Amino acid sequence: MISLNQHINLELPNGISLYIKREDLIHPFVSGNKFRKLKYNLLEAKTQNKDTLLTFGGAFSNHIAAVAYAGKDKGFKTIGIIRGDELRDKISENPTLQFAENCGMQFEFVSREEYRLKGENHFLEKLKMKFGDFYLIPEGGTNELAIKGCEEILTENDADFDFICCAIGTGGTISGIINSVLDHQKVLGFPSLKGDFLQDEIRNFVENQNWEFITDYHFGGYGKVSEELIAFINQFYAETKIPLDPIYTGKMVFGVIDLISENYFPANSKILLIHTGGIQGIQGMNIKLKKKQLPTIAIHV
Repeated sequence: MISLNQHINLELPNGISLYIKREDLIHPFVSGNKFRKLKYNLLEAKTQNKDTLLTFGGAFSNHIAAVAYAGKDKGFKTIGIIRGDELRDKISENPTLQFAENCGMQFEFVSREEYRLKGENHFLEKLKMKFGDFYLIPEGGTNELAIKGCEEILTENDADFDFICCAIGTGGTISGIINSVLDHQKVLGFPSLKGDFLQDEIRNFVENQNWEFITDYHFGGYGKVSEELIAFINQFYAETKIPLDPIYTGKMVFGVIDLISENYFPANSKILLIHTGGIQGIQGMNIKLKKKQLPTIAIHV
């Protein structure tokens, strides 16, 4: 599965050229990095003769929506362990959970305290006692098979780019990209969470050192946005017709264009942005923005 590299036709200084890899167009419901992360995990689940997928996610999780659809499409039962037991009675108000439920996903809502145990063996054993045997897909989908899938994002057609830029959630996508870049290329990662604590985890999955974290564009942390970011996403869409999500790719693109204005990149650099999808989350974000009487994202999904 090869995605299109689209030129971003903006006026940029110093001969810099900007392209975006439209991974968001790979699949209408399992888009971007979710398609890549699930590809080999679903094959492994079949190999292990598992008929149920169990995974974790929050209220507007792209991963939950993708697993629900992929499971339905490939003949798996799906179980979503959802962070926030207050969401139990609010499914009808949540477009992501509604979509997942319509795909047949069964939910288990847990408190935030209990959710933190998602990697503990005793918690997983308790889930097996309740739901029976299942194939476990981690929160965000990141494991070695997911990284294998993300190693396929870049192709030989991308060899002439100098910089590859990617948003970071759980670290799986950028790990796959780092493993597949060429010696002359540098990977820039833009975390959607505060801090750079994921760097150690990424080092467990990669071998080369031609990558760097850019930690100044999280806009307050995971799931946090500002009026400035919303205005940027809307302006970018008006100028390019490329939709950006506010959690991941929108922040990364904002950061890259800001860095260009600050002369971070050498003259004549050719930069490739990875669009990791996530457009389904815009509906949920707009619900939150309306409640706060803030401007909304003017992209219809």
